[in-house]
Amino acid sequence: MKIMIILAWIFLGSLTVQAQLVVSVSQPKVVGQKTVVKLVMKNNLTETVESARAVVFLLDDQGKMVGQSTKWVIGDSKDRPPLKPKSEVKFNFVVSSLQPFAATNLTAKISFSRVVLERGKLADVRRDVSVTTP
Repeated sequence: MKIMIILAWIFLGSLTVQAQLVVSVSQPKVVGQKTVVKLVMKNNLTETVESARAVVFLLDDQGKMVGQSTKWVIGDSKDRPPLKPKSEVKFNFVVSSLQPFAATNLTAKISFSRVVLERGKLADVRRDVSVTTP
């Protein structure tokens, strides 16, 4: 019986939520040949996020990709400083097109390809980044 209780505690302990970089993604807003996707990022990690690179895919109502863009959303320039623990930052992700978007009912899918923490340590984007959409 004691073994069962110990195993239950170990299992429950593994289910606890880890600190993460939490990213809220807004509904895309289409303006002519550009689409703006607003990101709100909160650093719930214990370390500073020095830089983060993300890609946004724009999908139409059929699920077909109609646009894509990759950008550094944290760090990599003076206007995007590192994100300290417990801090929050907003980033307007602009996706351009050579012609106006045929549909305005677009969905944004975001994926982080690289998150660099203090002292050059790489974060595990599958575990340390949580993306939420409306």
